[in-house]
Amino acid sequence: MPGERTLRLQHGSRIQALCVLGTHLAVDVHGAAPAGAVTFGVKHTEGVSVELAARGRAEVGPAPSGTRWPLDEGMVLRFSMSRASTEVNDNKVIVSFYAEGGQPIDQAGVFLTGIGLSLDVDADRDGVVEKNNPNKASWTWGPEGHGAILLVSCDRESPLSPAPDCDDERVFSKEDLLDMSRMVLRTEGPQHLPRGYEIVLYVPVSDADKVGVFHVQNPFFGQRYVHVLGRRKLCHAVQHAGGAAELNFFVEGLRFPDDSFPGLVSIHVSLLETLAEGVPHTPIFTDTVVFRVAPWIMTPSTLAPVNVFVCSVKDNYLFIKEVKNLVNKAGCDLKVCFGYINRGDRWMQDEIEFGYTQAPHKSFPVVLDSPQDRGLEQSPIKELLGPDFGYVSREPLFEAVSSLDSFGNLEVSPPVAVAGKEFPLGRILVGSSFPTPAGRRMTRVVRDFLFAQQVQAPVELYSDWLAVGHVNEFVTFVPSPDTKRFRMLMASPAACYKLFREKQKEGQGEATMFKGYSGMDTKRVTINKVLSNNIMVQQNQYVQRCIDWNRDILKKELGLTEEDIIDLPALFKLDKQGPHDHPGQGPGHPQALRPSGGRRMLPGAPRPQPPGAPGSAVPLPRGRRLLPREARGGALRHQRPAPALCLLLVACHTVAAPPPWPVGTFLACVAFISVN
Repeated sequence: MPGERTLRLQHGSRIQALCVLGTHLAVDVHGAAPAGAVTFGVKHTEGVSVELAARGRAEVGPAPSGTRWPLDEGMVLRFSMSRASTEVNDNKVIVSFYAEGGQPIDQAGVFLTGIGLSLDVDADRDGVVEKNNPNKASWTWGPEGHGAILLVSCDRESPLSPAPDCDDERVFSKEDLLDMSRMVLRTEGPQHLPRGYEIVLYVPVSDADKVGVFHVQNPFFGQRYVHVLGRRKLCHAVQHAGGAAELNFFVEGLRFPDDSFPGLVSIHVSLLETLAEGVPHTPIFTDTVVFRVAPWIMTPSTLAPVNVFVCSVKDNYLFIKEVKNLVNKAGCDLKVCFGYINRGDRWMQDEIEFGYTQAPHKSFPVVLDSPQDRGLEQSPIKELLGPDFGYVSREPLFEAVSSLDSFGNLEVSPPVAVAGKEFPLGRILVGSSFPTPAGRRMTRVVRDFLFAQQVQAPVELYSDWLAVGHVNEFVTFVPSPDTKRFRMLMASPAACYKLFREKQKEGQGEATMFKGYSGMDTKRVTINKVLSNNIMVQQNQYVQRCIDWNRDILKKELGLTEEDIIDLPALFKLDKQGPHDHPGQGPGHPQALRPSGGRRMLPGAPRPQPPGAPGSAVPLPRGRRLLPREARGGALRHQRPAPALCLLLVACHTVAAPPPWPVGTFLACVAFISVN
């Protein structure tokens, strides 16, 4: 907050000065005194308060007119004003100096003009821009914290604009302003400032590429919002309005936090003074506000879906028809991405991840575009970017992109508490390599972006053992009705072999498995053959150890117990052809659909044939019974399960209403997933 400013008086002269309300002017009386002076007295107008302080003494007392004090070294007068002036120089302070015996020697004086100057924001996050909130220049996290919040204007209000609003210095409509945070410059004082004074709004050079400020011109005749700060514009001279005035500014974020930007930006207003023409200005008062750019936030799989996105390709007409029926039953909207946009690429899950950004005044969904660009490369911009639907991407400059950069390798948990620390928005899960220098990892620029958002502290898992390397191939989350509110589902070869042995004992060892799965050879595969295949047993023992490694990490980092985890039967096989997408190349693969808002959902699975039906798979009712009631029945109830768990299932990506910022049918089945 504003404090004290030194003012130098000179005996035999009178100067003029501005006094900002709420600040003090400090005068060294001894330094301003003429030779031979031993005492001094002070006279001042009613609008000025004068206090006297002495060096070495902490107390500050009033200095009433007519009283004389000894002129000791270190004597300081402190002037302040409690109300703004109506005219220039309408208040004054006169200091009289006296010789031994009380004879007057000389005087020093100052004419004062009191003005109010305050740069204000919504520092307490209640939607109101208060005057001079004491916390406006600092920022702290949490519901009890303080500090203004700024949205990145990453949506596109005008269809004529080729890029998000944050890339444009123009405001096309008032809808643009609704994304921005309001900032108010409040001024009080005479109709005109004294000559030589100027009010300037400015941003530091380090913040100029992260924030933009707009101001209205011609407020009564054809309003026009002009870009006044940000990018190449570092300062803006503010015209003094006179009297009590409020000037509204609208502030937008230009960048989300990343490794080189922690998210905080500051804006300042300064009162400048010049002594003579040709002499540079000097600041005599500065007020500061601080914003934090709202982070990009993923939404967990346990929230209800709103929109379902799916690609239309040449061989999935029936698939889309079935999904549409399920979407209608779930009360969602189906968004189809047609061939001229997807260019034959059905894997929407790999291309995009949905999240949102939120400030007290507004929130909207934001799609994160994967650096893994294939046929759907243009889909996020052409199909999603629009009014109140934002877009953000991170592209590596020199680092090679791998399959771990696809967003099947990006998940988020529901809200958790870990060792007393709350994560009300959950924690992001990212697949990576075993903790050695070798192996595949998500590109650094994407990982840095995720970590920089701070509110969903990412956890790196070990997924490089998979051919595709995605975490969604072995872990996901479903809702539950208890106090935990969710269960974590994990693929489990051990659970699958246990189930097969039970079915073998029940006389169903010759039941056909994996019928219709293109990843298997043409030979008929039965439960007996699976159990007798020692090579497959060894491979799945290896897989189980890899999954257990991640299980231990997740229990620690998410604060889970064994009771919070459900093991679902799944089988894996070693892919000797190297790391590539292996299973589910048909239209019903779990990555063929995408729910926006960060949620992936299941539209359901074909019901298995009764036991003993010709060529039928063995039904696995136990998998359904393992799930919480909220995760059974009813299409599109929650996020996709891992592909390892759901070869017969499909996953969708939906937009759903996000929770405030500190903010499907599932039938267990057996599937194969490629392992490196």
